[in-house]
Formats: sequence, structure tokens, C-alpha cells
Amino acid sequence: MKLSEVPRGGGGIVVGVEALGPNDQIARRLRDLGFVAGEAVSVLAFGPLGSEPVLVRVGDARFALRRAEAARVCLQEQSP
Repeated sequence: MKLSEVPRGGGGIVVGVEALGPNDQIARRLRDLGFVAGEAVSVLAFGPLGSEPVLVRVGDARFALRRAEAARVCLQEQSP
């Protein structure tokens, strides 16, 4: 599942970040921010216009991502 598909209050474990090329700056930035395999991510809120940005928590940090950026983060559902 993609991070952009997760409802508010939901989350999962990062499986990876999709790179669109060998030198994908957005994929590199997302990994640098902490979106790395095994890290827990949760969706905290959505912005008012078109549900952008998406406010997410990864580790102890919070980030506002565009939906296109969130769609690059692949997740596995967390076990209850």
C-alpha cells in the first residue's frame, strides 16, 4: 500500500521508497528524512484543500508531504 492511501489515524511500516530513476532527488530526500525500511509511519492529518499536504509522523518527527511524495512511500500494514 502507498502512504498516500492511508486514512487519517492509520499507518504502517515502511517497505521502501520508489525511485523514478537512478538519481531521484525526491526519493533520496524521503530516505534522508527517515522513510527507510522498517520504520513506523502514521498519518496525523490532511490539509484543507484537496487533502494536501499530508501530515505524517515517522519516528519522533513530523513532516508535511505532498500527495505525490506520499505516493512514493510503500508501506506494509502494522499488525495489531
